[in-house]
Amino acid sequence: MKQQQFALAAIRGNYRNFSEKEKKIADYILNDPRNIIHLTINQIADELGLAESTVFRFCQRLGFKGFQAFKIALAAEVVAPLKDIHEQIEEGDEVKTVAEKVFRSNIKTLEDTLQIVDEEALKQAVAAVLSARKIEFFGNGGSAMIAMDGYHKFVRLGLHVAMNMDAHLQLMSASQLTKGDVAIVISHSGSTRDVLEVLHVLKEKEVTIVCVTNFAKSPLSKEADIVLYTLSEETDFRSEALASRIAQLSLIDALYTNVMIARGDEGKTALRHMREAMSQKRL
Repeated sequence: MKQQQFALAAIRGNYRNFSEKEKKIADYILNDPRNIIHLTINQIADELGLAESTVFRFCQRLGFKGFQAFKIALAAEVVAPLKDIHEQIEEGDEVKTVAEKVFRSNIKTLEDTLQIVDEEALKQAVAAVLSARKIEFFGNGGSAMIAMDGYHKFVRLGLHVAMNMDAHLQLMSASQLTKGDVAIVISHSGSTRDVLEVLHVLKEKEVTIVCVTNFAKSPLSKEADIVLYTLSEETDFRSEALASRIAQLSLIDALYTNVMIARGDEGKTALRHMREAMSQKRL
């Protein structure tokens, strides 16, 4: 794993793949990151009842040379962090100023998400889509818009793709999927009732589940087969769910583009057929 710029992002992004001991360390750090920078590796190990070597290897797994390098990166995040421009939106700001800050917020969300992109998970998602009998997108509320955008992209590939906007229809459609199908479930929180109901049906049907979510410890991320994470921050005027949409769209774009490349001539042919059909709509 390459060196991670952000210690907390590295922990959140890799949480699902940690062992029980590693999750114990991760939870301890995430619970009070400011306190960690004042502790020695020996103190942390004693507090958790683990060997120092276990804590040391945990830091290395995150991409750091050792505990000290990890602690320096962590300190840079939590000790008097610089305020980004997107965190300073005020009611009296000019329209152009607000627009600039929103753009910077989106840029930061993309940069933070890029830091935690799991290349292996993305490869697995590409392989799952390529071998799927059918691919179906699921999402509710704001995530439904992302799911529809995903359908709009993937239908160009000549694959069997589906998406329903209605929560009831999503449940009905999920019940008809089988082993060999792939469900791409998009949910910022990964813990809404509609999403978990669909998840339950998909698990019963042994469908391969790829999820795009923001929280490593959500019910969705724990149950999904392949997880693609986004990372966004909440501000006074925008929730993190709103900020995460641009990252969700970008992850779906990355998945689509990789699948298109992998399909080679088949993908190009399907895209050409789609363009020929849509040309009839142009004046």
